[in-house]
Amino acid sequence: MEYTVQKLARLAGVSTRTLRYYDEIGILKPARISPSGYRLYGREEIDRLQQILFYRELGVSLDSIREIVTAPTFDKTAALRAHREKLLAKRVELDKLIATVEKTIAESEGRTTMTDEEKFEGFKQKLIDENEAAYGAEIRAKYGDKQVDSANKAFKSMTREQYEAFEKLGGEVLDTLKAAFKTGDPAGPLAQKAADLHRQWLSFTWGSYSKEAHAGVAQMYVDDERFTAYYDKEQPGLAKFLRDAVLVYTGMSEGKSGY
Repeated sequence: MEYTVQKLARLAGVSTRTLRYYDEIGILKPARISPSGYRLYGREEIDRLQQILFYRELGVSLDSIREIVTAPTFDKTAALRAHREKLLAKRVELDKLIATVEKTIAESEGRTTMTDEEKFEGFKQKLIDENEAAYGAEIRAKYGDKQVDSANKAFKSMTREQYEAFEKLGGEVLDTLKAAFKTGDPAGPLAQKAADLHRQWLSFTWGSYSKEAHAGVAQMYVDDERFTAYYDKEQPGLAKFLRDAVLVYTGMSEGKSGY
């Protein structure tokens, strides 16, 4: 069976404009164009659209989806299994948030009491799950399951005050780093203050600190484009500047500027 743009849009719950845009960017081409000029989609295109919508639900960008689904090595069955695992993880996140809401309702009605830790448990677990989905494989390969599990446990056990201090310190790291970047000197006092704040921020969840691990994390900010994008959205070149500042701070570099 073949579908026109209008029929496929109704079937999939998307707009006709979306389907036309997917055609324009090459992520979902119609199977053929009818003699009267209508786009027609077949079984292969329906399956492709389903994959696209799965990835969109998981927050993957259209550029990344296009690279994935158009790759010669793309395996539809393997992709579906991966979707299932991620959606199950997402369901766990939602279940924890729902449980937190239900406990909060019960407390407001006087049926139970909640500790401060319980009030934020669902949110902290959601952050852990999101980080695992985005960076878990790389982090675990680099530092091992024991180190990552220990850091996650420390994060979950934070009190409200500790969590607020953790968030505040993260903001101070970025603010100080951006100010230091303007000096152009990763070995300068301001950059070294940023590196020390970064050490303090990491130490909230690290069981123990080592200069080698600190330098390794900073290097990963440059090597992994996702980490680079996080810092460089504040200021292009910020990830590399932080890396260089940390290398000086840990004694792993002579600290030549070059900025």
